[in-house]
Amino acid sequence: MRRTLGLVIAAVAALVLSACGSSSSGTATTSASGTAAAQAPLKVGVSPVPHAQILKYVADNLAAAKGLKLEIVEFSDYVQPNLQLQDGQLDANYFQHKPYLDDFNASKGTKLSFVAPVHLEPLGLYSKKVKDLASLPQDGTVAVPNDATNLGRALKLLADNGVVTLKDGVGTAATERDVTGNPKNLTFRPLEAAQLPRSLDDVDAAVINGNYALEASLDPSSDALVLEKAEGNPYANGLVVAQGRESDPRVKTLIELLTGPEVKKYIEDTFKGSVVPAS
Repeated sequence: MRRTLGLVIAAVAALVLSACGSSSSGTATTSASGTAAAQAPLKVGVSPVPHAQILKYVADNLAAAKGLKLEIVEFSDYVQPNLQLQDGQLDANYFQHKPYLDDFNASKGTKLSFVAPVHLEPLGLYSKKVKDLASLPQDGTVAVPNDATNLGRALKLLADNGVVTLKDGVGTAATERDVTGNPKNLTFRPLEAAQLPRSLDDVDAAVINGNYALEASLDPSSDALVLEKAEGNPYANGLVVAQGRESDPRVKTLIELLTGPEVKKYIEDTFKGSVVPAS
């Protein structure tokens, strides 16, 4: 009996030690995996201008000192960067403002989080055919962005400058149906934002997002017939991640750099008012 009891006790002790060893090994593996993730490059989807330029400045001049590695992926549209972020193909993206993201989440069922504003690209009205608002022709055509948030933003820009009037209180939620006054009987042609610069040969004027204006070698500060004001503007572009990834230390480091004084000075010196730091 004593011999049998001793064998049982030894077996139990061995199982306890084995369990403890497995727990310790698992903790070490998890810890090593977390360290590896923290050291991996942060893969960020961006529009080429100005987002990629700003992020390349960070990668070339600031990131190494903070132990941050960046992988920059450029997109020519406003849809794929969000879909690929939701699918886990990206760690973050940097191309959009919060009203656009909120509308995208609501319409596509994505769960993405806006974590920090970085800069504003003022929306502007451009034309190859007229030199000022007064010269817009009767029965003319104005191209506008076709996504809900930027369409309302475009119509508000026109309303703020006396081209049209909108229903009271509609603000940036406006659609063509909310235009209550249109003295020149303008026709609005909604187009995908990336196509707006190319439409200038075919329309009398176009309201163009700042990044696409810059890509088309338009200078918002000098070429726009009218330009959004930066003060109190809710349309600052910023860094976006999948919900639950806000505390990723790499994301926090990138936010620190993108909102720091070096990047603010780079934006001011490089874009000279065509792109404006958010703070």
